Amino acid sequence: MTDALDRPGHESAPAGGSLLNKPVDRRRALTVLAGAAVAGVQALSACRPLSAMSDEEREVKLLAWQEYIKGNYRFMTDAERAETIARLERQALLLRGTEVKIQSTGAQPGVLFGYAFNISKCKGFRSCVEACINENNLDRKAATQYIRIFEMEAGVIDLDEGDATFQHEVPAEGHFYMGTQCFQCADPPCVKVCPVGATWQEPDGITVIDYDWCIGCRYCMAACPYWARRFNWSAPEVPKAELNTNQHYLGNRARKTGVVEKCTFCIHRTRQGRLPACAEACPTGARVFGNLLDPDSEIRWVLEHKRVFRLKEDLKTEPRFWYFTD
Repeated sequence: MTDALDRPGHESAPAGGSLLNKPVDRRRALTVLAGAAVAGVQALSACRPLSAMSDEEREVKLLAWQEYIKGNYRFMTDAERAETIARLERQALLLRGTEVKIQSTGAQPGVLFGYAFNISKCKGFRSCVEACINENNLDRKAATQYIRIFEMEAGVIDLDEGDATFQHEVPAEGHFYMGTQCFQCADPPCVKVCPVGATWQEPDGITVIDYDWCIGCRYCMAACPYWARRFNWSAPEVPKAELNTNQHYLGNRARKTGVVEKCTFCIHRTRQGRLPACAEACPTGARVFGNLLDPDSEIRWVLEHKRVFRLKEDLKTEPRFWYFTD
């Protein structure tokens, strides 16, 4: 089966003789860049001495420096995680005048998340897309989307022939609809290629990214066979009135220029026992989400009683995202 996600023109890893063409940890990368950073700070200080800054300006600079030199979230102690979250919450208040609450809730024992999509029920309304954008603070200027809904002619599942940009009344006669997003693979190729360990899979099956550890090489984007990752060419813009202040460090908190982001099954919701925003928003019940380890869950019932399939199963990535029909 062919797939539109293989189309040319998507992001690929950089070529040439850059630092990123060989394995390197983030500490080494930052060491290489440190000289330029220090020079920039010195130049700024020369133009405007610290003594001339307000207390708030000095605090902003101190918080930024502390964030710059912090470690990978995955290896932080609980105390270090609490400190960095407090800094990020303070930065949000100082820089954007917004009070946010950032969680650090970990994976819960006995939980492995899975998703199923009922092709028979999806009518192409794209309520899920809108809910995802709002819930995850996606860049409005770049129109970033984690979810795409493809419209296809009835009878053939071929994303190469699908249209994810349709702008007409739905459902269209003689067509069906199929959604794609990050499939949270059991064997994620994106994790294997990251040269600095900025992305990894959590025990509950969610593959996450430490945005502050990502160096923007985009190897993960090239490795993902489902085009599930997005690169920020500029700092994401979200109007203050539309900002979702309920956030998670590994999820929908503020991102920055030059890093990759992706769907995390709404980690800030699902680790609190709630559905992902897309599943909650679906008006037709086409989306089924739950704990694969719970024999009484709806997702388990679907897998045991429906004829299911996954995209590109021949790649052996074992996506935890299934499709089925009534």
